[in-house]
Amino acid sequence: MTELIRTELKPLYHKIIIALITADVHNRDIILNLISNEVESIHDFSWQQQLKYYLDENDVCTIKQVTANLDYGYEYLGASSRLIITPLTDKCWITITSAVAHHLGASPSGPAGTGKTESTKDLAKGLARVCIVFNCSDQITAQMMSKLFSGLAQQGAWTCLDEFNRIDIEVLSVIAQQLFSIRVGLKR
Repeated sequence: MTELIRTELKPLYHKIIIALITADVHNRDIILNLISNEVESIHDFSWQQQLKYYLDENDVCTIKQVTANLDYGYEYLGASSRLIITPLTDKCWITITSAVAHHLGASPSGPAGTGKTESTKDLAKGLARVCIVFNCSDQITAQMMSKLFSGLAQQGAWTCLDEFNRIDIEVLSVIAQQLFSIRVGLKR
C-alpha cells in the first residue's frame, strides 16, 4: 500500500488507500500491544477495550467495546479520511460507546482544537452511523433543536453539538427535556 500511495492515483483512490493505511497501522499497534502485554484471554481488559466487530449466524454485525454491544449502522458514508487513533482517542471511544449502550449522550470536554468533534465523528464512521455537526449559538431556539432532534431520531443519526454552552440557559432547559424524552423513547 505504501508503494501504491506514491503512484499517480485518482483522488478517490488516494483517500481510500490513506484510510486503509491509517487503519492498518492502528491495528498493527493493537496487535503488538496485546502481544507485549501477553494477553491470552478475551476477558483481559486490553482485549475488551478494543472496538471489535462480530458477525453472527444471521449475518448481523455487532460491535463490542468493554461492556457495550452496539448494532452496526450499515450506512455508506463514502470514502473519507480517518483520524489517527491515539490512546486518548481509544479512551474517548470507550466512554462514548458505553454511554450510547446505556441510551445516554456523551459530552467530551477539553480545550478547543484537541479533537473532540473529530474523535466522535470517526467513531460514528466506525459504527457506520451518520454524524451531523451542528454549531450552536445564542440564536438557537427550542423549536430549531426540536426539528434537529426529530430528523436525527428518524434517521438514527448522531450529532455533535459544538459550542453547546453558548445556548441561552432558558433554551437549554427545554433542550434537556427534549433529550430526556428521546432517551425514554430509546429505552422503551
